[in-house]
Amino acid sequence: MTRTPPTTVTRNRLWRWRRNPLRRHSDVVEGWVVLATWILALLGAVIGGWAAAHSVDSTLTARRAEVHAVSAVLTDGAVKTPAAGSGYDDGRVWATARWTGPDGKVHMGRTKVLPGAPAGTQVTVWTDRTGRSVPAPASSAEAMLQTVLTGALVAQVTGTTVWAGGWLVRNAQVRRRLAEWDEEWKRVGPEWRNYSGGRG
Repeated sequence: MTRTPPTTVTRNRLWRWRRNPLRRHSDVVEGWVVLATWILALLGAVIGGWAAAHSVDSTLTARRAEVHAVSAVLTDGAVKTPAAGSGYDDGRVWATARWTGPDGKVHMGRTKVLPGAPAGTQVTVWTDRTGRSVPAPASSAEAMLQTVLTGALVAQVTGTTVWAGGWLVRNAQVRRRLAEWDEEWKRVGPEWRNYSGGRG
């Protein structure tokens, strides 16, 4: 099995950039459209992915700075058996706890604890600046995962969108070139057929 030399393949792919009598203006435009599409798709993917990842990371960092872990005490004992379908919470149950907020006021609220925890058990509660209970912020590993996944997803969507736009522009150029060929064939076709008939 013979293989086409790499130099020939390269020349075939870059024929729009070389001077030749068959090259048209639309061929040159199409070549530039293809090149610009690939460059913009790659740049858009990199910049879009980085911007999205940076935004997510900044948001998660800001949230971690706005919440605080405080020590709380259970006011009631927690139930010993988790409710059905609570596997999402790793088997933990709700219980009422009391804590002192940054403003010095005593707050009470519900928090997730291990089943069967007795009243008086020390637990950690996350609060905002006003002392109200809020969900725990994402851990470092969770934050990293969210940042990477968001950046990768946005990069893919951005690159695909730019590539699709370039593909539409290129298709328009191809249709225009085919229309030009049709017009030229209408002018040249009859003469070519007459010439071929004369030779026969």
